[in-house]
Amino acid sequence: MRSRQFPLLLWSIAIAAFGSAAALAQEMPAAEPWNWTDEFVHSAVDQVRAGRDLNPRSWPNGARVAVLLSFDVDNETTQGLRTGEISIGPLSRGQYGSRVALPRVLGLLEEQRVPATFFFPAWSLKLAPEQADMIQATGMHEIGVHGWIHELNTTLDGETEARLVRQATDVIEEITGTRPIGYRAPSWNHSPNTLNIIRDMGFIYESSLMADDRPYELVQDGEPTGIVELPVEWILDDAPLFNPLGPRYMNPRDVLQVWIDEFDIAWEERTMFLLTMHPHVIGHRSRIVVLEALIEHINTKGGVWFGTHADAARWVREQAGMSNR
Repeated sequence: MRSRQFPLLLWSIAIAAFGSAAALAQEMPAAEPWNWTDEFVHSAVDQVRAGRDLNPRSWPNGARVAVLLSFDVDNETTQGLRTGEISIGPLSRGQYGSRVALPRVLGLLEEQRVPATFFFPAWSLKLAPEQADMIQATGMHEIGVHGWIHELNTTLDGETEARLVRQATDVIEEITGTRPIGYRAPSWNHSPNTLNIIRDMGFIYESSLMADDRPYELVQDGEPTGIVELPVEWILDDAPLFNPLGPRYMNPRDVLQVWIDEFDIAWEERTMFLLTMHPHVIGHRSRIVVLEALIEHINTKGGVWFGTHADAARWVREQAGMSNR
C-alpha cells in the first residue's frame, strides 16, 4: 500500500506548491480522483497547457517542412551519476558517448551539412569539455541546457531546481562561450516550478512536452507565456527503442521506417519533424547507418529546411509577431 501512496503524496505536495491550489489539494483525496471537483481538476490540468499553434505558413527559404535533429548528450549522467548508483561498467558506456559516438555523429552531420542542437546536462560537459569544441568547430550547431546531472527535477523543491538550472546554464556558458537560450527538462517532464524557472531564466524556447507535432506557445494557468514549445515524442526518441536490455527493443532498421513515415506525413502537412537522439545510443555502428539513411531519404524531398532548435524558435516567433530578445 505504501508504494501506491508515495506518488500520490508527491502529487499533493506538487499541487500545494501553487498558492491558490493548496487549499484544494487539502480538500481533495488524492486516491479518489472520481470525487475531485471541477475546480481541482482544472487547477491540475491548467498548470502548463498548449496555447496557440505557432506553425508558420512556411519555413526559411520558403520550405514546407522543418527538420530539427536534437541530441541529448547524457553520457555518464544517465549511467549512474543521476541516481548515485556508481558502477564502472555503465559509466564506461557513458564515456563511449563522448569518446566515440559524438565524433561519429558530428562527422555524419558535417558530411551531410546538417545543423543540429545538442542538449547537455552540465556534468556531461564538465567531464569532457572537449565536446564543446567538437560541436562548435563547424559553426552549424547549437548547445542547450538539459539539467545539471540529469536530475529528476520533478522530485525537487523549487529552490533546488532553480539553483541547478542556473548552475547548469552558467557552466555551459563558461565552457562554450555562449549563453544557451533553449531548455530541455531531464526526463522530459515539468515540476510545478519548471516553467516559472525557465521564464525567469530568459529562455526563448523549451523542448520537453508533447501536446502537438507542431511548435506552440506554452500557456500557464490560462495565460500565454511567450515561450515556444518545440514538442518531443517517445516514438521519435532512439533511447527506449534501441535499448537491447529493455522490453521495447526494436531493430534499428525497423525504427528507421517509423521515422521515415513520421517525416513523410510532416512533409505532407507542411509542419515540423523533430527527432531526439543520444550520441551514446545512435552513435553505435549499426545505428548510425539508420540516421544516415534517414537524412538521405529526407534529402530526396524538396522544400526541406534543416535548422537548430534556436533557429526554428526564432523563426516561428518572428512569424507570429513575438519579440526575439
